[in-house]
Amino acid sequence: MFLGGFATFALLYATQPILPRLAADFGVAPASASLSVSLGTAALALMLLPASVLSDRYGRQRLMKASLALATVIAFATAFAADFTQLLVLRMLMGAALAGLPASAMAWLGEEIAPSAQGRAMGLYIAGNALGGMSGRFLVAGLTDMSSWRIAAAALGVLGLVATLVFWRCLPPSHHFRARAALPARVLGDITALIADAGLRRLFAIAFLMMGVFTSVYNYLGFRLHAAPFSLGQTAIGAVFLLYVVGTLSSAWTGRLVDRIGRRALLWIMIVFCGTGLAITLFDHLAAIIAGVAVFTFGYFGAHTTASGWVARRSGERRALATALYLCSYYLGASLIGTLSGLAWEYAAWTGVTAALTLCVALGLLCAWQLRTLQPMAQPPALTPAA
Repeated sequence: MFLGGFATFALLYATQPILPRLAADFGVAPASASLSVSLGTAALALMLLPASVLSDRYGRQRLMKASLALATVIAFATAFAADFTQLLVLRMLMGAALAGLPASAMAWLGEEIAPSAQGRAMGLYIAGNALGGMSGRFLVAGLTDMSSWRIAAAALGVLGLVATLVFWRCLPPSHHFRARAALPARVLGDITALIADAGLRRLFAIAFLMMGVFTSVYNYLGFRLHAAPFSLGQTAIGAVFLLYVVGTLSSAWTGRLVDRIGRRALLWIMIVFCGTGLAITLFDHLAAIIAGVAVFTFGYFGAHTTASGWVARRSGERRALATALYLCSYYLGASLIGTLSGLAWEYAAWTGVTAALTLCVALGLLCAWQLRTLQPMAQPPALTPAA
């Protein structure tokens, strides 16, 4: 599952560090270039609910394996995009294909991992997301600097292929999966029940806000560092994404800490880290910017690990659909906030982006603060403790 998360983020966010190059090569504005990221995350978000229904009906493993295989094929096709429109279409198809893995992964972990170890397991899965996001971005940025973004896209396809083959071979079989009928009335009833829960609504809102902030920071950081006074090249900008290793460590550490002190005490603290890191990036010194992004990344992955595990624990037998709703909110935030913050960039550069994102962080912190007093479910599921 670590490897599945690795491949998903490596493929999904590969164009993020080369947005300035895409904008220059295709003659488009920064906000338009960001669509190569945003349309992929939007397609993934829209396909999560259908994918979760298929996961409930046909099994987690089957869907995750098919998802990675199809996304790898599309990654190779991206290298041959004739124009910007084709690139956007392929990126959107890749997002749709990838939906099957995140729609099933958290449910698989909730079913197959003992309750006492679920926090650590979720932390390792999300650590794979962080490491994949870092590796894919760094690989694409470095190869783009040395050759072209098309060579980089083909290399990413090779990375996806290797990850897919190992995932197919090594994923243990499911022992606790029970198929559920994919009836529209049942699905609608489950969605209604999940949204009716105040705790889950706030967790979905946090996913939307914080992922939007996270995507925006990394979308427009490249434009800031590419311009004067920093004037960094693609490889140097790609190296900034090595800060994802901080997210890998944060996810694994937070997963263990959740099992010890609980989510209510941890979630809001991690969001405070995000806001603090964002504020530090306002200084016009490269070292301060790197330090701020590191603090921000640490807080973001800690918050995501805490919130996503909370959703899986709280939703019981509906966990596949609940995690799909969480991730739908998560990726819609990446798409909408990630693109709209480009308007703030065009209006007031990094100061404008920071101001807009600070508002989002403040709203996320409010939701997390309210969750401190959340009551456990009245009738918790038999296989999971009260959440």
